[in-house]
Amino acid sequence: MNVRRRVPPATAFAAAAALALTALTACSVPAAATTTSDGRLKVTASFYPLEFLVRQIGGPHVAVTDLTRPGVEPHDLELSPRQVARLGGSGLAVYLHGLQPAVDAAIEQSGVKHSVDAAKLTSMEDHGTEVDGRDHTTGDNGSGGGSDPGADPHIWLDPVRYAQVARGVGAALRQADPAHAPAYAKNTDALVARLDALDARFRAGLGGRTSDTFVTTHAAFGYLAERYGLIEESINGIDPESEPSAARMKALQDLARSTHVSTVFFEPLVSDRAARAVAGDLKLRTDVLDPIEGITGQSRGSDYFQVQQANLRALQSALGAGR
Repeated sequence: MNVRRRVPPATAFAAAAALALTALTACSVPAAATTTSDGRLKVTASFYPLEFLVRQIGGPHVAVTDLTRPGVEPHDLELSPRQVARLGGSGLAVYLHGLQPAVDAAIEQSGVKHSVDAAKLTSMEDHGTEVDGRDHTTGDNGSGGGSDPGADPHIWLDPVRYAQVARGVGAALRQADPAHAPAYAKNTDALVARLDALDARFRAGLGGRTSDTFVTTHAAFGYLAERYGLIEESINGIDPESEPSAARMKALQDLARSTHVSTVFFEPLVSDRAARAVAGDLKLRTDVLDPIEGITGQSRGSDYFQVQQANLRALQSALGAGR
């Protein structure tokens, strides 16, 4: 079971990053090459959804480092001075501003020449513990909304927004490594086509459902709810480790009774205690709905697409769809 996370102040991250770079300079270590010895572009991704995009688009032309190890909750990430120092040797850094303060501070301090903030590649919104997608028009213009520090970061769970991010990452790779631009463009188009097909499967698979409401421990699925006209009710907010109030727990139990909720979802990287507490008194099922913040042995699939298919099946079962 995860412990409740402690978030150090942003100044601490900045100080650690500055110390790492100062130490590197003091030792007179030459600037690291931004390509490997066999000519691949060094790319640093802040966590799995961005690593996945880089690998899919970059193919054999990139060497990718993921700052977040499998099994680590991305919100909890802290960086070592060595990791911060290595960032400066990346040919490209791909991150999502606001999700991981340690990464935001490190990239600012590292001097990496090329970086791309996924939060600026699609529209972002503030979400609370309830998102009603039936009364919402999703933002699909890709104009970007990364300036809001309180915005919900879970854009990758909406295949349409994730495709917008994929196009932006592809453009960044082409800029950082023009020699392989045609390959990056081709791979971007192929990945976007797969994400478009995934969007179509969600639309078809959630048709004819008997309920719109699903309950989760962590408010990670707001963009997905908006995209497909669902209602997400979460025990916690955006922070997966926050403690729900007694009033919130009672409200969820009342809502589950009134809307005939059948399932309370939890996720692989966070304790299922709150989900089982809500489900237990009402004799509801519990199941996994994965926010795909990392792939581990507990994941229902080995990559983004397989886990999203498992999420679709779980939602179909909970909402009486596809029958």
